Amino acid sequence: MSDNEKAPKKSFFKGLKAEYRKIIWPSKQTVVKESGAVLVITIVLGLIIVGVDILIKFGLGAILGLSV
Repeated sequence: MSDNEKAPKKSFFKGLKAEYRKIIWPSKQTVVKESGAVLVITIVLGLIIVGVDILIKFGLGAILGLSV
């Protein structure tokens, strides 16, 4: 097959179907646990960012003599 010839679409979809069959899907319990972990970590990191932002805001306010 030369560079400008494309593979037939049938072989592409057959390959796609074969690869799709190889996927090992997680159980519902695993998805729920991992989603919960992501949610908790997101909330905790958000709170840390808010805390650092407030500290920087008050710190700069104190240094520059601004009321916040």
